[in-house]
Parts: sequence; structure tokens; C-alpha cells
Amino acid sequence: MAEHKSSLIYAAIFLVLITVSDRATNNMVTTTVPLLGKYVLHFSNTVVGLLSSVIFAFTFVATSYINPSLNAITRKRAFILSNGFIVLSLLLYYYSNVFTVWFISALAGLTFGLIMPNLITAASLANDQKSAERLLALYSTSLSLSLIIGPALETYFLTRVGYREIFLWFIPLAMVAFILSTKLKFPEVNRESKGISALRNKGFVSSILSITTYNIPFAAFTTFLAILAKERFNVPDFEAYSVFLPFFTISFLTRLSMTIRPFSDLRMPLAISIGITIAGLLGTLYAPSYITFLLVIALLGIPHGSIFPMSTIMISRATTIAERNAVNSYFLAYNNVLFLAVPAIVGFVSTFLGLSLTMTLLVFPVLVTAITFFKMFWRDEILRGLE
Repeated sequence: MAEHKSSLIYAAIFLVLITVSDRATNNMVTTTVPLLGKYVLHFSNTVVGLLSSVIFAFTFVATSYINPSLNAITRKRAFILSNGFIVLSLLLYYYSNVFTVWFISALAGLTFGLIMPNLITAASLANDQKSAERLLALYSTSLSLSLIIGPALETYFLTRVGYREIFLWFIPLAMVAFILSTKLKFPEVNRESKGISALRNKGFVSSILSITTYNIPFAAFTTFLAILAKERFNVPDFEAYSVFLPFFTISFLTRLSMTIRPFSDLRMPLAISIGITIAGLLGTLYAPSYITFLLVIALLGIPHGSIFPMSTIMISRATTIAERNAVNSYFLAYNNVLFLAVPAIVGFVSTFLGLSLTMTLLVFPVLVTAITFFKMFWRDEILRGLE
């Protein structure tokens, strides 16, 4: 028992360190490349949306095709090399121009797609379901912690350097992830499930429906939230970027509470989270001041914090270890589709309706997806858990 507890603590500490390093760097790239495109390379909103989509398009290729097709040994090598390339990509972004930024973004997206699915799978490789769900909640908490640390560092650095130079300041954090990547745990099974059979898995279907209710607006926020703050309220660069801080702080606290006291029955937490998402999207349109806007964005941190970990728990409840890599890969691939399509659509529509109204209109796909999800799974054990 003591040995199991010690092993679980070691796994938890390692998981926190590598997740924070990888995700903070990933978030810095995906949120700063649009700002680099907009304010340094002077792209329009439509082109900024397309540039962001390039990152997620290549991440989608990696998560939907490359990662699921690799065995555990090859996948581990690809994981280590990918972490190494991220260090290099930060240097390349510093030297980028209107042409090379597209190529760098494509390669960065590809490597992120070989990193993130394996972190989720590693988090679920505990000896029992209770420990697996707790580690998944801790993994999600680490994601939110990284999304506080990363934006906090970037907000501080932006008071001293510009959007181009900021990439250099994140190289040490990327180096930490590269060093730790050699020790990440991969599934020890003779044969893993592959192919589209994973798409029929109940855990996959339920998880993509639940995550859609939040990741449609979050995909838009990742690209346009700082731009929206700057355009609506005419605040300085560092203050516009700081809008992510209350958002990710509340997300972190939500996930921390779920790690300490995990949910077994996921139905009411999901229903409440979706309701907050809808209220928050409406609030972004009517916020009369920057302070009110920050409060609305902070409120949206609750569903950001809760829905992702509950989606990964659904996957762990409905899959075996042999199935998990494929289902996690396709789950993240689907999320990459959202992050590919939504910024491009929002960027295009916003040229006609403005960013505020375009963001608010995202209420409609959220509602449709939520109704479909609850109709299919409200009474299912995948939500009800162990009774």
C-alpha cells in the first residue's frame, strides 16, 4: 500500500511538471502567434484567423493520423523529438517574416499534436479507475496551472519586450519539457487498438459532444480574446493579454476542487457549466466596461475548468488501456478541428458583424450540442458513474 502511494505521488509530481511546461509553451504559441500576425506582420483579422488555423490543422494531422498509427515505442521517440523541436521553433518565430511564419506554424502544430495526446494517456495509466480519474483531474488542474503561469509570465515580459521577442523568453520553459520528455510513461501492452473503430466508442462520442459545448467559444477566445479586449476598450498590449489571467485562474481553481473532491455523477456539473457558458457569451456583448468584461471572462473560467476533465473521465470509464491512445488521439483531433475551423469562421464573420456580436452568436452551436448530448447520455452510466 505504501509503495503504491509513493508511486502515485511520484507520478503526480512528474505529471504536473511536464504538463505545466508543455501546455504553457503550447498556449503561449497559440495565443501569441495571432498577435504577432496582427501587430508585427500586419495581417488582417481574416488572415490572423487563417494563420491560427494552420497551427491546429497540422496538429489535427498528427492527432488524427500520425499518433494513433504509431506503436508505443515509436510514439515515445516522436514525443521526445517533438519536445526538442518546440525549443527550436521558439527561436524560429523570433526570426520569422510574413512568409516563414506559416511554415514554422505548420511544424509547431504538427509537433504539438504528437505531444498532447500522450500526456492525457499517461495521466490515465494508473492501476485502478479511482486513481486514474484522480490523476486525470490532476492533469487537467496542471493544464489550468500552466495557463496561469504562462500568461502571467507573458504579461510581465510584454511590459519589457514586444510580441516578437517574447518567444525567446519561453525557451527555458520548453527546455524543461524536453528534458522531462524522456521519462514519460507509455502504455505497456502488446497491441493497441487502432483505426476508426475508436470513433464508435461511447467514451469518444460522449466526450466530443460535451467538449464541443465549451471548445467552440474557447477556440475563438484563444485567437481573438486579447484582440477583442484591445479593440473594445483600447487598453495597452500587456493589459489586453492579461485578460487571460482571471479566466485561467478560475479555471485552475475549478479543476483543483475537482482533484480534491472528484465528481462521480457528472450530470449536474455539466448542466451548470453549460449554463454558465451561455450566460458568459451573452455577457461579452453587453459588458459596459473593461472591469465588467474581466468579470465575465472570469466566469467563463468555470466551464473551461470543469468540462475538459469530465470529458477525459468519460473516456477512461468507457475504454480499456489498449483502446485509450486511439480514443484520446481522436478526441484531441476533434478538438483541433474546432480550433482549425472556428478562428477562421469567427475572423471572417467578424469583418461584417464585429468581434463582440460574432462571439455572442456562438451561443447557438453550444445550445444545439448540449441538447444532443443530454438527450443521448443523461441516463447513461458514463455520466452517472459508480453508484
